[in-house]
Amino acid sequence: MVVLNKIYTRTGDKGTTALGNGNRVAKHDARVNAYGTSDELNATVGMARLHAAGDMDNQLSAIQNDLFDLGADLCRPDLAADSTAEYPPLRMVESQVKRLEAEIDVMNANLEPLRSFILPGGSALAAHLHLCRTVARRAERLATELAEAEEVNAHVVTYLNRLSDWFFVASRIANNDGKDDVLWVPGANR
Repeated sequence: MVVLNKIYTRTGDKGTTALGNGNRVAKHDARVNAYGTSDELNATVGMARLHAAGDMDNQLSAIQNDLFDLGADLCRPDLAADSTAEYPPLRMVESQVKRLEAEIDVMNANLEPLRSFILPGGSALAAHLHLCRTVARRAERLATELAEAEEVNAHVVTYLNRLSDWFFVASRIANNDGKDDVLWVPGANR
């Protein structure tokens, strides 16, 4: 259980922060950038939820919880030490990816195939979901960059990849099942 009884600690005043294993790194460290961006993504999902209801809101709530799991995973380096850790770290698992895939399949089943690229917009929910998609792509780029230098749980990268697809399909659902998508018209303003 997390207990936060004092919000400021002054331990980061010199530009460092503690990872989940207690090691201190620069606040601009690649690992901090990766999990910080997953936190930013979580905030954008919270904004999208202001416009969501029913199943969409429930699914976005589950994604927010997953993103905290993902941040916890990224903030804890050294996967090899997991088996000997006093408290086993929280890691992303395949079932979280599979849930997203199943939801994408259900949402996509009723959509007409695309014949053009879609511009971000349409309904307020769709616009927010497109923002979520772009932040998820940035989080994925940062996670893959980190994975080139350090070990990263492969489910983190896969989840972020699938999540951006989820946001894309969900944005189409939010645009009247794609009927109100804003389509790109190549060269329209030449």
